[in-house]
This record gives sequence, structure tokens and C-alpha cells, in this order.
Amino acid sequence: LVDGVDRFLLKQLAASVEQRATHWQVDVSSTESYERSIAANRARLSNILGLRDARRPFDSPQLVGDLAQAALIAETNAYRVLQVRWPVVGGIIADGLLLEPKTAPVAQIVAVGDADQTPESLVGLQPGTPAAEQFARRLAESGCRVLIPALVDRTLEKRNGRANLTSREYLYRSAFELGRHLIGYEVAAIQAGVDWFSKTEAPIGVVGWGEGGMLTLYAGAVDPRIQAVFVSGFFGPREGMWDEPIDRNVFSLLVQFGGAELTRLIAPRALIIEASRWPEVSLPSEGGAPATLRTPELDAVQREFDRAKAFPRPESSSSPQWFVSGDDGRGGPGTAPALQALLSALKSDAKLAKLGAAPVPPNSYQPRQRQAELIHAIDRHNQWLLRESSYVREEFMKELDTSTLESYQRSVEKYRDHFRHEVVGHFDLPRLAPNVRTRLAYDMPKWRGYDVLMDVFPDVIAYGVLLVPKDIPAGDRRPVVVCQHGLEGRPRDTIEKDHRAYHDFAAKLAERGFVTFAPQNLYLFTDRFRTLQRKANPLKKTLFSIIVPQHQQITDWLGQLPFVDKERIGFYGLSYGGKSAMRIPPLVSNYCLSICSADFNEWVWKNASTRAKYSYVWTGEYEIFEFDLGSTFNYAEMAALIAPRPFMVERGHFDGVAPDEKVAHEFAKVRRLYSTGLKLPDRAEIEWFVGPHTINGQGTYKFLHKHLRWPEP
Repeated sequence: LVDGVDRFLLKQLAASVEQRATHWQVDVSSTESYERSIAANRARLSNILGLRDARRPFDSPQLVGDLAQAALIAETNAYRVLQVRWPVVGGIIADGLLLEPKTAPVAQIVAVGDADQTPESLVGLQPGTPAAEQFARRLAESGCRVLIPALVDRTLEKRNGRANLTSREYLYRSAFELGRHLIGYEVAAIQAGVDWFSKTEAPIGVVGWGEGGMLTLYAGAVDPRIQAVFVSGFFGPREGMWDEPIDRNVFSLLVQFGGAELTRLIAPRALIIEASRWPEVSLPSEGGAPATLRTPELDAVQREFDRAKAFPRPESSSSPQWFVSGDDGRGGPGTAPALQALLSALKSDAKLAKLGAAPVPPNSYQPRQRQAELIHAIDRHNQWLLRESSYVREEFMKELDTSTLESYQRSVEKYRDHFRHEVVGHFDLPRLAPNVRTRLAYDMPKWRGYDVLMDVFPDVIAYGVLLVPKDIPAGDRRPVVVCQHGLEGRPRDTIEKDHRAYHDFAAKLAERGFVTFAPQNLYLFTDRFRTLQRKANPLKKTLFSIIVPQHQQITDWLGQLPFVDKERIGFYGLSYGGKSAMRIPPLVSNYCLSICSADFNEWVWKNASTRAKYSYVWTGEYEIFEFDLGSTFNYAEMAALIAPRPFMVERGHFDGVAPDEKVAHEFAKVRRLYSTGLKLPDRAEIEWFVGPHTINGQGTYKFLHKHLRWPEP
């Protein structure tokens, strides 16, 4: 099952290249027409990069100095080196160096190194970057004003003593849940520099390598004020982005944008692409997402560049320029011909100076320790967004009409559609004929069990175990309870050996006369299933984009069985199965009720908080984060998509998912909807019990008997 979904997603990634064309309606009759025709694409890219917060205005960067070190740290005959910082959004600041020429600047350039390079290393003030690759210094020597922001680096450490994460992944997690992105924050820092540059007449460009190459490509794509874009050590096909550091994961990127498509947002402006080596990065699976960065084959980069060149552009466009740094694209960044092309694009008579001597700082100079401040500022902004998110969701849901049940059912559909397409993700593919295969797996005194296998999509199957009571009279139709396991679970865990979490609840419900079905969901084999989420996200999909159609196929088949009442199929899941209880029934109308056990809580807080010990920010579930959920659907809003069908929460006081207070806080919103909005108070229940993360099987069993209309034994 897991391998089949992997094959399916890899094929979908490959197919995305040709499918992107449907999202581009380009008018090349003039530059103005072209800009208008790509405006929606540019807005979409800005949105998925999390560029949603207004940048703070400022007159000029602030000089940063103290009694131990003045802001001016070095100078040459051509330029001065200054420590500076400037505001970005909210409380986020950019911090780095300004290389200020001593004459009127030829051009103004934001130069961005890789995440593990310091601004000082791009100037020769600190070791780590060979002189020939110090492109920021080379441009300053050529008469340019150069602003060099520091990036959050890839320092790998245990967070809160738990998961071993890079600083970039640590900040990515909260931001992603809240509709923002570390990429967006760093692009905004570049744009804030461009805000300042725009106060003068000198032309504006950006140049970057590695992570900086990624950021300058995105910045050039979203900001038309940038007149020339230089990308090194990043450009190439993006279909393999799932294997790169997870902080590069952009939800839905490949629906419209591969490497080549991003260049369409830069035209008609100048673009210089340099095929050079990439930063070499290998991240372990120790709670954070495993990842590698490696230099792609030159042929692959060339093919993506050729795709970019083939796109129609206005007549005024300059063609993208292509440079190879040497050694089949594995040489260093910032070669002289490529830098000269950048300068020429900005000012036709500008000349690249020969590489001079590096500036010499005073003996007392120590490069600024910026990382703690950068991380703190971004984290504080994320946590502010978290606090504000409930108000954002309230505004989002304001068109839900509870005046009558009929009005509610009409108005909720638009939210259900948004959940399906924008949050969970939907494959617009016909499901295959199920071609069901079964075999006898259990023969117990009161029921028989069958392994069941069926087809869903090409390469995608659904599997589970069906338990059928032996006492069903001919012609009788029984209710069904779909019993969903949790993380790393198997159907048999819900049936046999009295598992400490499940207590054989599928078998016990069969003994009570229910037909039960225990599906195998995708969340097992640790990195193998978590990588599926990585492959799905760039396609605007998630694990549940597969799981939902699997359950649709399962319940359609169950409803056709001669001993099943298709109107009485309920869902009951624990832990990750409880997550499923919040996401599957909203989209599978065959489910007439849902029970969320050992999972219901203030979900956005659990994913985004860097204060709570319960938070997923500290744990190994790197696949758990759902883009922009904070602006749309917490668990109360998901429950609203299940309503008016019956909904129940099963909660043990000692369950480590969240404290009782958070569970009660979120469920209070659900109870209010059912009680005062829908006037159906008996359809929403919560059972508190003294116990851990487990099926209790008391109030929930009563709930099933009541709402599936089956007598208790």
C-alpha cells in the first residue's frame, strides 16, 4: 500500500510539468499586457510563500554599533563596510552588512549567500568562502551599493531537549501552520532592502547562491522593482524538492511553478542563471525531516533552462542568460562573466572590477552573533500570529448560516469545498472499479473476519479487515462502525491481543452486533510514510488526499453489501485515527457520524506553539503540519464540517495529547454550534474518563448504539 502510493505520487510529480500550462494565460503583445496577464500567477506565488504581512516602512537601515565595535568595521579605497539592520514585518528584523561605495553607486544590489554563510564571509572578513566566490565584495569593488542580509542557518540541535532540528526547520514548522513561511520572511527582508533602494534612481538587482539563489529567484519573481536577477547554485527542476531540506517545502508550488515557470514572472526583466555547485547538505532522521542537497547533473539544469527559454515573452524581454561556472556545473559561484552580465543588465557601461584585496577589520573585530536574535524575532512573530489566528478563523467562518438547518447545510458546502481543495487536497481523478478481493482471516464464535483489498487509483489500493457478526438474519441490514487505528497501527491491533490503546474495539463492537471494518491507513513505516507527505505537498496535496478517496471507495463498497445499511456507517478513530475522524467524515458523506478519540484538542496551538510542552514543534512528526490551517480550520471548524451529523469526543484525563483545558476550550465551540446554532444538542457529546491515551469504550459505545439505532446488549 505505502509503496504503491509512493509510485503514484512520483508519477503525479512528473506529470505536473506538463499540467502547469493550464494555469498560465499569457499575453505577449506588449510588456504591459504581459504584466497584467501574469499578475494572478504572481499573487498566487506570493500567497503560498506566506508574503501576507505588510512590510514596515523605514528611511534607511540602522547602523549597528556599540562601545566595543563601531558600525564601521572596515573600508577600502572603493567602499566602506557597515554593520546594519532594517525592519521587515512585525517585529522581524533583517541584520547584515552594507557595502557603501565612496562614489555614486553604479547599481544597488541585495547579495544573499547560502544559509550557512555569514555576510562577513562574502566580503572576506571571515573565513569560509574562497576569495573568487566573494561575489558581494566583487560587486562593491565595481562601484555597487551592496546590502547583505544574514539568513537563519542550518544549526542542528535538539529543540526543547527532543527532536533534533535545524534552526530553519524549527521556524518553518510554526510558520507553515499559520500560512507563513521562513522563505517568505527572508524574501520580505530582500524586498525591504529594495524598498530602501527605491528611494534613489540607481538600478536594483539581486544575486544569490545556494539558499540565497533560491531566495533571489523568488524575490525576483514576486517583486517587479528588481531589474536584474542572478541565481547561482539553485536553479533546476523542482520535482525532487521533497528530498531537500523541509524548510524549502512550499505547499502547491508545483501546480503552477517549476524552476522554468518562475522565470516567467521575472520576464521581461534580466535573468542570469549560473550553473554552479550547490551547498552539500545531509540531514539525519532524528526528529527532523531527513534531507539532502546535492548538485544536480548539468544536463538536468540545462533542460530546465531550455524550458524557460522556450516560453513566449514580450518583444522587449531580454532572454535569460546561462553560464556554467566550470567543472560541468560544479564550480564555484560568482564567475566573472556571469557577474559582468548582471552589471551590464543594470547599467550598460558598467564594468566588473578585478578582484582586489579584502577589507581589513580592526584586530578587535568580532562578527556579530545574529542567529539568536533572528530566530527569536521570527518565533515571536509566529507566536503573535498564533494568538491572532482564532480571530482570523472567526472572520473566515462568518458566512456559516445557522438560522435554519437547511441554511446551514447550504452555507457549509463552500467551507467543505475549501477544506477539500485548499487544505486536504483533492486528486481530480476517477476512482477505479474496486475489484474487491477477500479472504477469510478469522472465524470466531460470534463473528467472521475477512481481509479485504480493493483498487482506488492506479498504484493505489485500500486494505482493511471486515468483521461480520454470525447472527445476521437473511435480509437484515446492520449498521457499520469503521474502526481506525493510530500512528504505526495495523487493522489487527483493533481486533486482537487487547492492545493497550485499542482494547480490541473493532472485535468488541462486532460482538455487540455491529458490522465493523478496520482500514489500514497510510501512517506507518516512519520516514516512508512521512516522505509521502513531502511528495504530496508541492502538488497541493496531503496524505489525506489519498486516504479520503480510499475511505470513499471502502464505504461505497460497504454500502453495497447485502447485510449493511448504507445510511448507518459511522467512523471511530483513535490518535492518528482521531485526526482521521476530523478530516475524513467532512469529505466522505457516507459517514453518518464521527467519534474522535485521544486526539481532539486545540489543534493549531498544538502545531504552532513554541511554548507548550505538548507542541509538535518539538517532536518527530514533521509531516503533521498543514499549510495555513491557522487561518481556516481548527478542530471546532472541522467539526462544523461534520455537523449536523452526530459528533463525539472521547477524552482521558491523563492523555498527553493536550491538557484538559485545551480540549474543553475547543469542544465548547462545538457544543455551542450544535446546541444554540443547530438546536441539536443531543448530537454533540464528550466523555471524560480517568485514563490515558486509549479507547475507553463506555460513552462512545452508547453513542454508537443511539445514533446508529442498534439496541445495546
